[in-house]
Amino acid sequence: MELPDFMSYAGKFSSSEFAEKISRIAKRAGSKLVYAALILYYTLQSDKVSKSDKAIIIGALGYMISPLDVIPDAIPIAGLTDDLAVLLYVLKKVWTGIDPEIITQAKTKLAQWFDEDEIAEVTDLFKEDV
Repeated sequence: MELPDFMSYAGKFSSSEFAEKISRIAKRAGSKLVYAALILYYTLQSDKVSKSDKAIIIGALGYMISPLDVIPDAIPIAGLTDDLAVLLYVLKKVWTGIDPEIITQAKTKLAQWFDEDEIAEVTDLFKEDV
């Protein structure tokens, strides 16, 4: 799958729209997408992350929020695969700047929406292809 120019979606991002969308799609999206999104969201709030990494994160989260993307979110299962691909791509690009506290914060939030088996799936986030 070819990734879209997700940076064109930077204007679509807002914290309130992120919170609304992630809570609305959490179960349907699956723990991996939600975990990746939460890590990026919390990384965005860190003062230890470069402005260029923050710009990339804003583009990716804006893409996830936007209803207009390569595969519309309304299409069951497939509709969120492009979102996950973009989030994982950006997560890999900025991974070195992610503080371990952010990982803990994301897993804590994830526990509000998913059970232990679903949370266990996120430990291999980078081991499987999307």
